Amino acid sequence: MDWVVTKIKWIMLVSGVLTCSMLFTAIVPQMVLSSMFGETLEGAVADIVVRNWGALIGIVGVMLIYGAYHSPNRSMVLVVASVSKVIFISLVLMHGSQFLSHQAGGAVVGDALMVVLFVIYLMRARSK
Repeated sequence: MDWVVTKIKWIMLVSGVLTCSMLFTAIVPQMVLSSMFGETLEGAVADIVVRNWGALIGIVGVMLIYGAYHSPNRSMVLVVASVSKVIFISLVLMHGSQFLSHQAGGAVVGDALMVVLFVIYLMRARSK
């Protein structure tokens, strides 16, 4: 698993770009909700909350890209990204397993893989 430590920059870059794709939610929230969950939300409050959700996830993606190039901040960035992704995974699994057949299922799998790699890096980097 030392390859995770040696390749963490690329792992973070790919993860960051994938995570940044959620910035699209801030632009077309209903389209992303429909593809992610097969449902939409209506009303001004839903529009604000969903756009904000997409922007916050996008910020985590930007942080991952930043952390890939700035190793002193890498651990903090990976912890924040991991916590964010674990919360999303947990919420989908606890309250929305019917959404796993939509893009949310792929996001759960992808986020889980990212979290595993991030945790491996954090454990390996700490022991060195």
